[in-house]
Amino acid sequence: MAVPLVRSRLLTFSIKPLTSVVSSSPRSSPLYHIRTMTSTTKDASSQSDIGKMKTEADGSFKRAASSFRNFIENDGKFPPEKGRYHLYVSYACPWATRTLITRKVKGLEDFIAVSVVSPHMGAQGWAFKSADPSWADADDDTEHPNFQHVKELYFLADQNYGGRFTVPVLWDKKLDTIVNNESSEIIRMFNTAFNHLLPADKAAIDIYPEAHRQEIDSINEWVYDTVNNGVYKSGFAQSQSAYENACKDYLVGNTLTEADIRLFVTTIRFDPVYVGHFKCNLRDIRHGYPNIYLWMRKLYWNNDAFKSSTKFDHIKEHYYWSQTLVNPSRVVPAGPVLHIEPL
Repeated sequence: MAVPLVRSRLLTFSIKPLTSVVSSSPRSSPLYHIRTMTSTTKDASSQSDIGKMKTEADGSFKRAASSFRNFIENDGKFPPEKGRYHLYVSYACPWATRTLITRKVKGLEDFIAVSVVSPHMGAQGWAFKSADPSWADADDDTEHPNFQHVKELYFLADQNYGGRFTVPVLWDKKLDTIVNNESSEIIRMFNTAFNHLLPADKAAIDIYPEAHRQEIDSINEWVYDTVNNGVYKSGFAQSQSAYENACKDYLVGNTLTEADIRLFVTTIRFDPVYVGHFKCNLRDIRHGYPNIYLWMRKLYWNNDAFKSSTKFDHIKEHYYWSQTLVNPSRVVPAGPVLHIEPL
């Protein structure tokens, strides 16, 4: 009877310190190091290599739903705190750019730090500067100095993660895990979650006002299907997308809303990339949709949140270099000249 007793004591002894360590400091836990090691040794090329991307049986492209859908909210697992959260983005990615614009519009630069990945999406997916030093204004992962790719964040959060390694990623530095990787939900968190901590002028900005939500949701629905995701369906599946005109400074009412942000990130990429790269060349924005083009230029030139979040070199380098399924030569076109014309 002595042996089972010893084993029982050993088991009790080994579990309790581990539980204590995990709850007080995630990075010092043995589980942290196991998960980190897994992220660097596991073959995840089917999740990271865009050249191995799978389409539907009929050849169509269907975007998978985001996997991490938690929210920053008072009295929740992820409460609003200054400096607690970190945002991982690519200037090339329209979905990530939504979050950059909203972060600046709401004045959250001092609340949520940002790391920008290289526009080169290779076989390992989005890379930090340590893995791709060729891109000068990419960043290293300051939260995890040994990490080289975004995929390592996903495996640290869930070692059995089976989806794609997308940006944006909203990261909780305290719990060392992903809060959310769905841009439409992140921008709504940024819109309201920190209001009680912000100056009054920034707290008063509301990009999803109650009075216009039904109209915003309606616009978002067609913008996502025919514009935001439409260019990808066209580029990867050889289909065509339908595009709508807009004729006002803003899409809803007479104020900036999330509907403007969500449409802008695709239209600003349309002429430099989607016309040629994704073969969406029935018309370009500047010549085929003058009202949309005027609306887009007003946002770009009159609101620095849009201009400062748009890096045309990152955008073009990413699509033409990374998506070899569409552009095997990786040659990056010089035009259009200008990328966006003045007002």
